[in-house]
Amino acid sequence: MDSSATPSPEFRLGGDLSINRLGFGAMRLPCNGFRGPARDPETGRAVLRRVVELGVNLIDTADFYQSSDGVVRANALIREALHPYPSNLVIATKVGVVFNPDGSHRPATGGDMRKLVEENLASLGVNRLDLVYLRIGEMTVPHGESLAERFGALAALREEGLIRHLGISNVDIGHFNEARAIAPVVAVQNNFHFARREDRSLLQTCEESGIAFCPFFPLGGGVGEIDDGRLTRVAKRHGATPVQAALAWLLASSPAMLAIPGTGSVRHLEENVAAGGIRLTEEDHAELA
Repeated sequence: MDSSATPSPEFRLGGDLSINRLGFGAMRLPCNGFRGPARDPETGRAVLRRVVELGVNLIDTADFYQSSDGVVRANALIREALHPYPSNLVIATKVGVVFNPDGSHRPATGGDMRKLVEENLASLGVNRLDLVYLRIGEMTVPHGESLAERFGALAALREEGLIRHLGISNVDIGHFNEARAIAPVVAVQNNFHFARREDRSLLQTCEESGIAFCPFFPLGGGVGEIDDGRLTRVAKRHGATPVQAALAWLLASSPAMLAIPGTGSVRHLEENVAAGGIRLTEEDHAELA
């Protein structure tokens, strides 16, 4: 397969930002996972430059994506590699957690939102953030927890012009409706992949509403094996890898689906982007259903 294959069709984020539905997640640039030993920053910058060369124009990041020692940080790598940014590049970030100097963390409050947004503005070197997700909870959705105070604070910063669009992450339909009653929501970011499909109804609601659905851990996040053999069989028919088949399945699941696989390797980046050129057949869809 051609590793420079054109990414999948575009999505109009918020009605005004045209983005390729196969984007890039920056979490693994500073280290191999959420926290860990620092990776070579020049390799990270090379990956980011290749992201843009391949036509990817959505980068998903967070100011708290950093190595355990705090020396290598995703936002700094993005700024160093790509600033001044291409006019069509959309950078999404997320807030919702406050990290303490000792490495511990706590949930953010509405009163923390300005500081968190300003930290992202400074580290990315911009005057306005394209998309800011409010992330609530940790690895499980905090059902019944209100996000109104925090999302309302972000909505106020949007009104000030510091944020262009708002999203929500790790949510259920109750959170979705609560947020939309406060301000427009253009994207939802939940845990969803080939082996985890619990949010299909929320995905459908997003699609019907013209809202992007952007899974974190689109390839499982390294937590367990997502291929039960079906991805391997489909991949073989396309001369592809199971990872590429998993990404192709995601993109085929809905026109509102955005995929943001992350990596610290140029080779893996090229493999991921090539998945945008796979067109699944009826036989493939039947096997993967």
